[in-house]
Formats: sequence, structure tokens, C-alpha cells
Amino acid sequence: MTTLKQTALHGTHLEYNARMVEFGGWDMPVQYAGIIAEHLAVRTRAGIFDVSHMGEFIVSGKQALEFLQYACANDAAKLKTGKAHYSILLNQHGGIVDDIYVYRLELNAYMIVVNASNIEKDWMHLSEIATKYDVTLENRSDDNALIAAQGPKTAELLEPVTSADLQSYRKNSVFPSKLCGIDVLMARTGYTGEDGFEIFCAPREAAGLWKELHKLGFAMCGLGARDTLRLEAGFPLYGHEWNDESNILETPFTWVSKEYKDFIGRDAMLAKPKTKMLRGIRMIGRGIPREHMTVKLEGQTIGETTSGTQSPSLKQGIALAYLEKEIELGTRVHLEIRGTDVEAEVCEPVFISRSSPGQ
Repeated sequence: MTTLKQTALHGTHLEYNARMVEFGGWDMPVQYAGIIAEHLAVRTRAGIFDVSHMGEFIVSGKQALEFLQYACANDAAKLKTGKAHYSILLNQHGGIVDDIYVYRLELNAYMIVVNASNIEKDWMHLSEIATKYDVTLENRSDDNALIAAQGPKTAELLEPVTSADLQSYRKNSVFPSKLCGIDVLMARTGYTGEDGFEIFCAPREAAGLWKELHKLGFAMCGLGARDTLRLEAGFPLYGHEWNDESNILETPFTWVSKEYKDFIGRDAMLAKPKTKMLRGIRMIGRGIPREHMTVKLEGQTIGETTSGTQSPSLKQGIALAYLEKEIELGTRVHLEIRGTDVEAEVCEPVFISRSSPGQ
């Protein structure tokens, strides 16, 4: 039997009676007070998430930028020190290895944050590319705990306990600070569609910081609310919207791919046939969409859902789905839910618009 990995906050989650589940090989909290309550706390005020299972790689050296330009689809040359952006890693066949965030920490030093389930795969992928460049690549995943503080009141709640002037740091800024007396690295990034900060700290400091943030008024949140929040915002999740065969050009995230520069998988990506498009689905009839549900038009299959839920904010079923590319927005379709065709409508894959992941 495989032993699940634990974050530095594992004991704290148990202390606060979180319901734990396996996620990507980790024992993680899925909820505390309940998914709906946690979701709405983030939409209306502020919540905290343990995302310490994510991976962090440091890239440094005189060819760090050249390495990132070839390894990543987005244009790292546009990143100033203290800034971050959303990007993707492609394989030689133009499929998506992972979606990532790249942070420029210093002139020739960057941090790459990768999905928890892809740490080993991404490390091997990047290590192979790094052999062709004068760079040092370090896996610092075990050296950091990571807490995401998200919601419209986040900056207001953190301002009195941080040494930084948070209002001076705009979206995608990354900067060192003291928070509740603890040395941290803060980034104005997140995965909920709300304003907020992702906070990197030493693992030994994580439990104390988590409890201090909770005292300040942050609701403790689990993976359940994280998933419903990202889905409302139309953000993809690797293993659902993305996989090693996915084509970024069949999604609304084509802006991540800067085709004017050379990067691994670029030509294969451009050559891939584009037969489908990632769309949103809003339920009209009663029913909660889930992943791998068939989408039909006039009785004919036109696609399949990749993620689905009952939106706590909209009180309506929503989903992301790959549909035949000819299907237009506003088209009435049906989802097959438990053997019954339920009416729905094709829409943009952003159901609640607050911000986007790095534009």
C-alpha cells in the first residue's frame, strides 16, 4: 500500500477536523466547514488554502532566460524582476506537459511553480532541456510551504500584519516581506478568480502562520472549494482540461503561446489538426454536470465534459467541455446525465469574471 505524502500543515488540518482525501499522492483537506460555505467565503471575503503540495524549481545562471524561452511557451523575456506570469510546458509532439507559473526573482534567477501530480515528470522534462544550457536547475519543492490567501478582503486583512505596502504591488507581483513576523515570499497570484496572495514560507513556520491568518478572519478552505472556484473562473486543471495530448490552440488560452519565438513543441503544436474547442456549458434543465459526460446536439454526440459542478455562486450547473469547433456560443445542447438528456447552453468558459491567470 502506497503511503500518502503529507504537507507541513497536515497536522494542523487534522487539528481543525478537516476531511482528508488522496490527491495526486498527497493526503489533503477536501473541506472544513463545507465546500459551499468555504467557496462563498472566498467570493465575499477571504479564505486560505494549503497548496504546499505544489512543486517549486529554481532556475539560475547566465542562460536562465534562454532556457526558459525554449522550455516555456510564454515569453519570459517580458518578465521584469519581481513579476510573474502563467505559462505552459509542451512536449515534442505539441501536447501539454503541464501548466505552470514562472516568477522572476532576480536578474538571472527564476522560480517555476508546477502542479503537485507532475513534479517528477516536469523535473525530468526540464532537466533534459537544461543540459543544453549554462544553468543550474534546483528542485526546492521540499523547502517551501505554500499558503494561498484568496478573496476580495485579502489585502485589507493582511495589510496590518505585513511589512510590505500591499497596495503598491499589482497583480502578478512577487516580493519578499514579513508576514505575522515571519519571513515570506509573497506573490499576487492565485487560482480562484479573486484577488489574493500566494505565500511561500519555511515548512516549520507554516502551522503558526496558518493559525494567525485564521485569527485574522480567513476561512480555512479545502480542495473542494478550490475546484469549484477555479471552475467558475474558467481556469483549467491538469488531468481534466489539459493532458499530454492537449493542444493549447483548441482553448481560450492561446495567448499563452507566443508563436513568434522558438520553443519546444511549437512546430508540432501549430501542425496539429484543430477539430475541437474548449467551451463552457450552463445547465438549463435540472442536473449537475460532472467530467466525462456526453454532450449532444440534436441527438448526435458533439463532445464531452472535462469538469463540472453545481456553481455555489450562480446556483446553476456549469461545466467545461471540448466540443466540435463549429459549435457556436449560445447553441442549445443536451448533457447526458444518468441516462437522461438534460438541456444546456454553450457559453464562454468563464462563468464569473474577476481576473484571469496572468494576462
